[in-house]
Amino acid sequence: MSVALADESKDKLRIASLIGVLGVVYGDIGTSPLYAFQASIGYFQKSGLKYDDIFGVLSLIFWALIITVTLKYVTFVMRADNHGEGGILALMALAQRVAKSDQTRAALGIVGIVGAGLFFGDGMITPAISVLSAVAGLDVVSPEFDQIVIPVSLAVIIGLFLVQRRGTGSMGRAFGPIMLVWFITIGVMGLIQIVQNPFVLKALIPSYGVFFILRHAVLAFIALGAVVLAVTGAEALYADMSHFGRKPIQAAWTYFVLPCLLLNYFGQGALVIANPTTADNPFYKMAPHFLQIPLVVLSTMATIIASQAVITGAFSMARQCIQLGLFPRMEIRHTSEREEGQIYVPQVNYMLALGVVLLVLAFKTSDALAWAYGIAVTGTFLCTNILAMVVFRRQFGWSRGLTLAVFGTFGVVDLAFFTSNTLKLFDGGWVPLAIGLTVVLVMTTWRRGRNLIIARWTQDSLPLASFLARLPQSRIVRVPGTAVFMTGNLDFVPNALLHNLKHNKVLHEQVFFVTVRTLDIPIADPGDRVVSEEAAPGIYKITLYYGFMESPNVPRALESLSELGVDFKPMQTSYFLGRETVVPASVPKLRFIRRWLFLFMSRNAVSATEFFRIPSDRVVELGVRIAI
Repeated sequence: MSVALADESKDKLRIASLIGVLGVVYGDIGTSPLYAFQASIGYFQKSGLKYDDIFGVLSLIFWALIITVTLKYVTFVMRADNHGEGGILALMALAQRVAKSDQTRAALGIVGIVGAGLFFGDGMITPAISVLSAVAGLDVVSPEFDQIVIPVSLAVIIGLFLVQRRGTGSMGRAFGPIMLVWFITIGVMGLIQIVQNPFVLKALIPSYGVFFILRHAVLAFIALGAVVLAVTGAEALYADMSHFGRKPIQAAWTYFVLPCLLLNYFGQGALVIANPTTADNPFYKMAPHFLQIPLVVLSTMATIIASQAVITGAFSMARQCIQLGLFPRMEIRHTSEREEGQIYVPQVNYMLALGVVLLVLAFKTSDALAWAYGIAVTGTFLCTNILAMVVFRRQFGWSRGLTLAVFGTFGVVDLAFFTSNTLKLFDGGWVPLAIGLTVVLVMTTWRRGRNLIIARWTQDSLPLASFLARLPQSRIVRVPGTAVFMTGNLDFVPNALLHNLKHNKVLHEQVFFVTVRTLDIPIADPGDRVVSEEAAPGIYKITLYYGFMESPNVPRALESLSELGVDFKPMQTSYFLGRETVVPASVPKLRFIRRWLFLFMSRNAVSATEFFRIPSDRVVELGVRIAI
């Protein structure tokens, strides 16, 4: 009986996990039928749609889903997990770990940074195009609703960003069931049309796609930029792997999501074949008129979920960038007492909200936004492909021939999609590219500036060994209590300590030099979090290790020192921090724009006190000016 109950419990957990996957992972790609097929056939409407054109577009969409999503991401890329964590930065860490030279490691870092930047570009357009395409269903219900599409879309988007501060826990429980209803609905809608026109299934034959490309040549190549809309969100399968694991994501895609998507796409094709006048919005026109209002409501809910997944991903990506030294410190609020991954980053939320609202006002329709969509997505595909080649070749021991055969094929497909989307550059495609490149500029500028500061600080600092050697002969008075000095390098004396000695002429009986290190794994082993070394009587060098998906909490970590035999009394501890004021040097090492950008970020970065969660009433800050 107990075995049966255990099996039943496992089945319930498995089903709950699969439903959860639908709400978090598949929101973006699951709402692509709203606009992907419509945008793809739009290129051929002026010259009159032919059966072979519809078959060709459907064939390209089908094989894009199979090659890019099913084979590349679900079958291969998801095998390259970094201790269960996925995503472009996790993959970058894996690739850098197996790189054979510093030059290769640096090049792979640039690839990862570019991919992360393009991810933010994609994340800004996804809510705009998804919500606009859903609310546009009102125009199908009645042309009189055309005037309210943009106001309603803006209201939905603004409301979505306003509730982010409350966290996604309560909303997350409803995401899965809603997306379950969504996929069943779009699958049934498509199936009804296919039953009425079953010969549309001929589009499964790849020759229709091949002959379509040969027949239309340049126009077919341009249409690839719209076909790729069907696979937007593929990166989410990999990026969200840590939330559910590989198997539930793979099972949900193979046995449920992919069939429902294909039924809907082929159903739209069957409808347009039967009635070419429905080509302007085949998704909504598949539904009977009396069901179109409920379908608009369901579509809007689905696009909100898709947007929520992208926004949450942007928060997680921002935290990873902060931990890896690619972004300045930002305020990170934890919205759940149980789930470490549920966070809210106000600065990122505000920037995304502003960007999405401006995109809606500028482009006004989902068709216009479709021109802007694609470059960021396909650029991220290429970056992932490059990093995956290195990981599978070096870490998994694949032969050079096998690696080139598999990922070379994926690379050709990705490059075709990317090149096709570059044709949209002057029709809106520059928008996500500009966003992505701006983020890349921010990342590289911050990393370069911090490296310059560290180099300057190291040059002007006193080696710790020299300080400790002279300490016994000095007349420095030791006072009761514990002093914690935060430092970036344990081999040198923190400036805060030297300033304290200069002005107060005392040293605490117990001194901790503490540095925080970010590992190339998502979550550090709690047992290896703290490493302590007694450098001199009462003076300790302490290293705190965190994964790139964790937020540091220095006081909590120091409480575990007692387990290592070090006496630590939180209520008798003071934290000494050096507040850096960065100023331009007489001969600046950063060019004007990057220097201005770095100084702006430095002035607006969250203080170390807040970032490391140090009680403000126990902090002593000592200022220091650094010229770069």
